Amino acid sequence: MRLITLLLLCLGLAGCAAWDTVGESFSGIADYFGGGEDNTDPPNILVEYTPEIKIEVRWKESVGVGADEQMLKLVPAIGSARVIAADREGLVQARDLSSGDKLWEAKTELPFSAGPGVGKNTAILGTSDAEVVALNADSGTQLWKIKVSSEVLAVPVVSNGIVIVHTADGKVIAINETNGAKLWSYEVNVPALSIRGSATPVIIEDKVISGYDNGKLMALQLKDGKYIWESSVAIPKGRSEVERLVDLDTDPLEAAGTVYVAGFHGGVSAISEIDGEVVWRNESVSSYTGLSNDWRYLYLSDIESDVWQLDLRSGSSLWRQKDLHQRRTTAPAVYGHYVVVGDFEGYVHWLSTTDGHQLGRVQVSGGPIEAKPVVVDNTVYVYAKDGTLAALTVQ
Repeated sequence: MRLITLLLLCLGLAGCAAWDTVGESFSGIADYFGGGEDNTDPPNILVEYTPEIKIEVRWKESVGVGADEQMLKLVPAIGSARVIAADREGLVQARDLSSGDKLWEAKTELPFSAGPGVGKNTAILGTSDAEVVALNADSGTQLWKIKVSSEVLAVPVVSNGIVIVHTADGKVIAINETNGAKLWSYEVNVPALSIRGSATPVIIEDKVISGYDNGKLMALQLKDGKYIWESSVAIPKGRSEVERLVDLDTDPLEAAGTVYVAGFHGGVSAISEIDGEVVWRNESVSSYTGLSNDWRYLYLSDIESDVWQLDLRSGSSLWRQKDLHQRRTTAPAVYGHYVVVGDFEGYVHWLSTTDGHQLGRVQVSGGPIEAKPVVVDNTVYVYAKDGTLAALTVQ
């Protein structure tokens, strides 16, 4: 099942590739993720250890069918003392951060594929039917709905009254947060073969920065979409189509004027936010889940689900946690002295920022957790693919 799930990562075909290419790709992906026919690498079995912290499940609720076993970008969004989450069948719920009590519920019947992103008083979601919808964050009432060019697989982001949407066909579209009017769009050619997914853009002052399936990071002007700079972060290498996959589907991360991004085959890079110059590149570790950071370090789960700590200034590796190998760990969330990741069996793991050793874990669901945990006021919010939404704290 692990291999089948990972094969589905590469069904994001933007065009009609030849069948022999697709066949070669599937074979290559199987070898890549499974280690080859004679070198299958199963998920590590969790072993018992003496926990160093006590984890409390403050509350746990259900949001419909969740992702309904599909590969979507449905995440928990925090805003105005509430957490908002949506399921695949169009259900959206807002719950109190402290108690989990339901504040409102909207049944839209839309096939949500990404979101929500939260704005000043809006919750923005994308669908597989190439639509973007805005709900009132206080009541769940629909404010507007518009058609875009293709499926939305990146969480919409909002800044200064502008909603930025990255669609599966490579377009970045700007929408008026108030009325849904399209402001501008910018298109980047998508390779014939790519991993299913799109990077969620990051907005830094007046720039929209996002990664693309061609391995490039690009900055556009927020107000009008004009090109500012681009950087070739990941360079395709190898002979097969799979070996040449360099998708930048992880969400860029900004810290102190530097943008950090990881690619499927392209390693991890630091890029100057001002001009797109590559500050450093570490090609020894790649990721398709995402990044997190504290004041000095960068954290990520690699393509084999090992968790790494890298130096923000140089990209050098400081430690690597292998206990969760191949457990499909989420992108890490970091706060205080903790690194938190979810896995494919619904466990949430706390690791030490000092050396990565396990401090404690709790199982909140029987299904996978793929969305990056969200931390607010030392409370960790997780959303599993089966619709389980939970709030966890360390006592």
